[in-house]
Amino acid sequence: MGNTNRRKGSKNKMIVVVATKEEERLARERFNGNLIIRTGVGGLNVIRTLKHIPKWQKILNFGYAGSNNIPVGTEVKVGKCKLYHPNVKYRERAFYLNGDVTCFTSTDFVTKTEIKKPCLYDMELAFICAMGFKEVESIKIVSDNLSLEQYEEEIK
Repeated sequence: MGNTNRRKGSKNKMIVVVATKEEERLARERFNGNLIIRTGVGGLNVIRTLKHIPKWQKILNFGYAGSNNIPVGTEVKVGKCKLYHPNVKYRERAFYLNGDVTCFTSTDFVTKTEIKKPCLYDMELAFICAMGFKEVESIKIVSDNLSLEQYEEEIK
């Protein structure tokens, strides 16, 4: 019964999940009143940080992502995500969200790709989705066009 009451009481609230300190700062400005959790970068940090969150909890993943050709500074709602394994030839499970652009989650910073269609690259979203949360949304801000130097300059 305690879970049911918590669920009803937080029905309109979401947890905003970010990876970095800078993303947390932006999220606090934008999503005031919601719980903001900083996981750290990468899948293992996501799993360690979110493993005890109830799966019915609405999650908004917010933060920076690289892109192959979407202009830096563009804000994008993710519509599909999956792990990015450029050297593996099997079909990776895809997760569907309510946006327009595909986000590929990698375990490394992506600096080149064969993919031509506009897309994003991050290091957390597919791991969040794979944990079984029932309602996940993602808003990404393009920080770079597959350039580590451009990324580091953008988030300063």
